Amino acid sequence: MATKTQTDTVEDIMSSPVVSVEMDDTLEVVKEIFDSVWFHHLLVVSSSRLVGVLSDRDYLKAISPNVGTISESRSDLETLNRRAHQVMSRNLITLRASASIVDAIILFNTNNVSCIPVVNADNQPVGIVSWRDILNYMVAEAA
Repeated sequence: MATKTQTDTVEDIMSSPVVSVEMDDTLEVVKEIFDSVWFHHLLVVSSSRLVGVLSDRDYLKAISPNVGTISESRSDLETLNRRAHQVMSRNLITLRASASIVDAIILFNTNNVSCIPVVNADNQPVGIVSWRDILNYMVAEAA
């Protein structure tokens, strides 16, 4: 295993490729993705460019709590017709793949975010870094 150094970059720890949805995708599409994967954030794109982040928490706040339960009604199911752009976070904090891991840690410490999208020069998503990625890096660094 390679020794960690202070020159490690976000690219070394980011998850890639990313899963994204379009702005007009319904929350039903979002639900299907979250039900089938282990991660907690989707990147929202328009013309392949990052425009938002939709977390599983954003999704859960936007749908009826009765969806998927025995008391589910038609109006509960209609909450799944909302669109990604209606519930996504638009205040984006991003990094480039070449940014240092220290840069990522500083952003996590100064912003109330649980993930940081990694974008290229055209603002197209190339990866995502979560605070868990940072913790895993720190554990490997300490070992």
